[in-house]
Amino acid sequence: MGLTKQAKTLCKSQVALLFMMLKGTRYPLRNKVIALLSIKAGLRAKEIANLTWAMVTDAQGQLSEAIHLRNAASKGKSGRVIPLNKELKAALQELQRQAGSSSYVIVTERSEQFSSAAIVNLFAAWFRRIGLQGCSSHSGRRTFITNAARKISTVGGSLRDVQALAGHKALSTTQRYIEADAAAQKRVVDLV
Repeated sequence: MGLTKQAKTLCKSQVALLFMMLKGTRYPLRNKVIALLSIKAGLRAKEIANLTWAMVTDAQGQLSEAIHLRNAASKGKSGRVIPLNKELKAALQELQRQAGSSSYVIVTERSEQFSSAAIVNLFAAWFRRIGLQGCSSHSGRRTFITNAARKISTVGGSLRDVQALAGHKALSTTQRYIEADAAAQKRVVDLV
């Protein structure tokens, strides 16, 4: 979806509903990892499809503390380092134990690598299945960026750090991803 008609962000209950539904799918662990890569790491569909084990493991094959997303796997030259969320790391460890010989993290039964279009279609089907309209494969990314922006000052960071996590060249692009919060606006005005 273009920035004029942005994908909706997900609230906590919608994220919980998505993960509950994914437990009943044919490939629950793989699908959970796909959703977590979007919601907890802010990856685009193309980046999820192109993610390799080498980008999430060290030289000994152990999971590292971050995703080292290469430019070739991302949009343009937006390769970046994204620290691994604890829940995502645990799911990746479980997936790694079950992984075959593929170099890609996300695989299908029939081919070594998912296409980005297949990732987009999976998200569309999942959101349709749980009745969420206006959501797309970009909803998890927008949710990640919005949540990071709301919490970054609590850990001594700034929007520049969120921009780096998102892989945006311009801070203005990151700002367009962030969902406004009317309740927070009211609370801050009451503090003034």
